[in-house]
Amino acid sequence: MYLLQKSLFSFESWLEIESSKRLELFFSALDLQLYAVKLESSSPQGSKPINREAILRALLAAPLEGISTFTRLHERLVNDLQFRYQCGFRLDKRVPSISTLSRVFATITEKGLAKTLFVDLVSQCREAGIIGGTHLAIDSTAISAYERKQPKLRSQETGNANWGAKYDTFGNQLTWFGYKIHLAVDTASELPVSLEVTPAHVYDGEIAIPLMKDIAENLGWKFKFVMMDAGYDQVKNYQAARDYRAQAIIALNKRRETEPPSGMSSNGTPRCSMGFDMVYWGADGDRLKFRCPHVLGKVDCPLGTAACSDSNYGMVLKRNITEDVRRYSNPHRNTRRWTELYNERTAVERCNSRLKVHLTANDAHVSGIEKVTTVLNFIRY
Repeated sequence: MYLLQKSLFSFESWLEIESSKRLELFFSALDLQLYAVKLESSSPQGSKPINREAILRALLAAPLEGISTFTRLHERLVNDLQFRYQCGFRLDKRVPSISTLSRVFATITEKGLAKTLFVDLVSQCREAGIIGGTHLAIDSTAISAYERKQPKLRSQETGNANWGAKYDTFGNQLTWFGYKIHLAVDTASELPVSLEVTPAHVYDGEIAIPLMKDIAENLGWKFKFVMMDAGYDQVKNYQAARDYRAQAIIALNKRRETEPPSGMSSNGTPRCSMGFDMVYWGADGDRLKFRCPHVLGKVDCPLGTAACSDSNYGMVLKRNITEDVRRYSNPHRNTRRWTELYNERTAVERCNSRLKVHLTANDAHVSGIEKVTTVLNFIRY
């Protein structure tokens, strides 16, 4: 959902607005004429031209109205004159058939128009100050497929829906046949800024880099922090964020955790000669500073400072993030600032929930990954 105005409705407030007024606000923020032109047929022959801009409006409005099929959209246009008028159809003309709606949708998919429109709208939101763009959160969510289930090996050959598995909060394994939505969300506005759709079996950690690349290279944004859960805990994701001059804030994956290097705790905090965790004391760029915990009153060392330093300031250690990009970060892992940033990751969880609960993301009645992607690009508005 997107409104080109500085004061953005919360999603919950948006849902409380009467449907007709909601659509009026929605369409007033969109200029679809340039996109509709790309849908016009180049052939001078054929039947009378149809209003493709109105169909594009109807397809965009459908998720807002809980409409997930072309049949239901056609019925709504036939029975609801106000809805038909707001979409831009003439009331004295017949509503486009189900096959016409489907055919225009296929053309939108073929030309990648939904993605183009979404990128343009995201850029406008950034220019208007609605999207901050410096703090991002990345996560995935499962969606079911409107396709016949197939064995896993056969599904992999098609590149479309496949079998996926994940664990719930109680440790139970859940399986589904379908896809995954991989989202990058602006944590300030909780609006999606990049999306990838993959078959359900694709591992989450493999898609973080394409999302960051899309934002940095295609949108041309400079982001500072990108938050992800433990499923993305791979060195390449930390390094990719650094390549874009950003810091990845990712929870450690305890299931794959090995013993940390000698003289270091699992979260990357150096330990003094007596085995105590040292105290993080700030950073200068990539250089992290740690001080003696005894001097700072964090522990009562039996040897005081004598074992490691002659100075009343206590022993100081400095570590460069490049030594271990997974454990070292600025801010340092598990500090208050790091935790505050990591908690922003819930923005993408709420966004995923809205897409599935309120905007029909889990009820896409089209088959094939390209058409599913088009549906989800429409839903993201």
